[in-house]
Amino acid sequence: MTTITKPPIFPEVLTSNPLGKVSGGGKAAIPGDQSSAIKKTSQDFEALFIGMMLKSMRSTVGKDSLTGGGHGEEVYRSMLDQEYAQEAARSGTLRLGSGLEEQLVRHIGQSEANDTRSEP
Repeated sequence: MTTITKPPIFPEVLTSNPLGKVSGGGKAAIPGDQSSAIKKTSQDFEALFIGMMLKSMRSTVGKDSLTGGGHGEEVYRSMLDQEYAQEAARSGTLRLGSGLEEQLVRHIGQSEANDTRSEP
Protein backbone atom coordinates (compact mmCIF):
# COMPACT_ATOMS: atom_id res chain seq x y z
CA MET A 1 0.00 0.00 0.00
CA THR A 2 1.34 3.43 -0.96
CA THR A 3 1.10 6.28 1.53
CA ILE A 4 0.54 9.81 0.30
CA THR A 5 2.64 12.50 1.91
CA LYS A 6 1.88 16.20 2.23
CA PRO A 7 2.91 18.34 -0.74
CA PRO A 8 6.05 20.46 -0.32
CA ILE A 9 4.09 23.67 -0.92
CA PHE A 10 4.43 26.05 2.03
CA PRO A 11 5.91 23.43 4.37
CA GLU A 12 6.55 26.02 7.08
CA VAL A 13 2.82 26.85 7.20
CA LEU A 14 1.44 23.31 7.47
CA THR A 15 1.02 21.99 11.00
CA SER A 16 -0.90 19.32 12.80
CA ASN A 17 -3.55 21.75 14.13
CA PRO A 18 -3.25 25.39 13.04
CA LEU A 19 -6.82 26.25 14.03
CA GLY A 20 -6.80 25.76 17.77
CA LYS A 21 -9.64 28.08 18.73
CA VAL A 22 -9.00 31.03 21.00
CA SER A 23 -11.53 31.33 23.79
CA GLY A 24 -14.24 33.83 22.99
CA GLY A 25 -13.34 34.53 19.39
CA GLY A 26 -13.58 33.28 15.86
CA LYS A 27 -9.93 33.97 15.12
CA ALA A 28 -7.67 30.94 15.06
CA ALA A 29 -4.59 30.62 17.21
CA ILE A 30 -1.59 29.59 15.16
CA PRO A 31 2.06 29.61 16.15
CA GLY A 32 3.96 32.86 15.59
CA ASP A 33 6.29 31.62 12.86
CA GLN A 34 3.36 30.24 10.84
CA SER A 35 1.34 33.37 11.41
CA SER A 36 4.17 35.54 10.15
CA ALA A 37 4.69 33.30 7.10
CA ILE A 38 1.01 33.49 6.23
CA LYS A 39 0.96 37.25 6.80
CA LYS A 40 4.04 37.77 4.60
CA THR A 41 2.63 35.58 1.83
CA SER A 42 -0.67 37.46 1.92
CA GLN A 43 1.09 40.82 1.94
CA ASP A 44 3.33 39.80 -0.98
CA PHE A 45 0.30 38.70 -2.98
CA GLU A 46 -1.47 41.99 -2.24
CA ALA A 47 1.61 43.93 -3.35
CA LEU A 48 1.81 41.89 -6.56
CA PHE A 49 -1.86 42.52 -7.29
CA ILE A 50 -1.59 46.26 -6.63
CA GLY A 51 1.55 46.43 -8.78
CA MET A 52 -0.25 44.76 -11.68
CA MET A 53 -3.17 47.13 -11.22
CA LEU A 54 -0.87 50.18 -11.25
CA LYS A 55 0.92 48.90 -14.36
CA SER A 56 -2.41 48.41 -16.11
CA MET A 57 -3.59 51.88 -15.09
CA ARG A 58 -0.27 53.43 -16.15
CA SER A 59 -0.63 51.91 -19.64
CA THR A 60 -3.90 53.81 -20.20
CA VAL A 61 -2.27 57.21 -19.65
CA GLY A 62 -0.52 58.93 -22.53
CA LYS A 63 3.24 59.58 -22.59
CA ASP A 64 4.49 62.75 -20.94
CA SER A 65 6.24 64.95 -23.51
CA LEU A 66 7.68 67.24 -20.82
CA THR A 67 10.17 64.73 -19.41
CA GLY A 68 11.04 63.15 -22.74
CA GLY A 69 10.07 59.57 -21.94
CA GLY A 70 12.54 56.90 -22.89
CA HIS A 71 13.68 53.65 -21.35
CA GLY A 72 15.06 55.27 -18.19
CA GLU A 73 11.74 56.86 -17.37
CA GLU A 74 9.90 53.57 -17.96
CA VAL A 75 12.27 51.79 -15.56
CA TYR A 76 11.91 54.54 -12.96
CA ARG A 77 8.10 54.53 -13.18
CA SER A 78 8.06 50.74 -12.90
CA MET A 79 10.22 50.85 -9.76
CA LEU A 80 8.12 53.68 -8.34
CA ASP A 81 4.90 51.73 -8.94
CA GLN A 82 6.48 48.70 -7.28
CA GLU A 83 7.30 50.76 -4.18
CA TYR A 84 3.79 52.23 -4.15
CA ALA A 85 2.41 48.70 -4.26
CA GLN A 86 4.68 47.50 -1.45
CA GLU A 87 3.73 50.44 0.76
CA ALA A 88 0.01 50.05 0.04
CA ALA A 89 0.24 46.35 0.92
CA ARG A 90 2.19 47.12 4.12
CA SER A 91 -0.39 49.68 5.23
CA GLY A 92 -3.31 47.38 4.33
CA THR A 93 -5.00 50.01 2.20
CA LEU A 94 -7.08 47.58 0.13
CA ARG A 95 -7.31 44.92 2.86
CA LEU A 96 -6.78 42.17 0.30
CA GLY A 97 -3.95 40.70 2.35
CA SER A 98 -5.95 40.42 5.54
CA GLY A 99 -8.83 38.71 3.74
CA LEU A 100 -6.45 36.32 2.04
CA GLU A 101 -4.73 35.63 5.35
CA GLU A 102 -8.05 34.67 6.96
CA GLN A 103 -8.87 32.38 4.04
CA LEU A 104 -5.45 30.69 4.20
CA VAL A 105 -5.79 30.03 7.92
CA ARG A 106 -9.28 28.64 7.43
CA HIS A 107 -8.21 26.47 4.48
CA ILE A 108 -5.15 25.11 6.27
CA GLY A 109 -7.24 24.27 9.32
CA GLN A 110 -9.87 22.48 7.27
CA SER A 111 -7.34 20.51 5.27
CA GLU A 112 -5.53 19.47 8.44
CA ALA A 113 -8.77 18.51 10.18
CA ASN A 114 -9.86 16.38 7.21
CA ASP A 115 -6.41 14.86 6.64
CA THR A 116 -6.74 11.10 6.94
CA ARG A 117 -3.38 10.32 5.41
CA SER A 118 -0.89 8.43 7.49
CA GLU A 119 2.45 9.93 8.43
CA PRO A 120 5.47 8.48 6.57
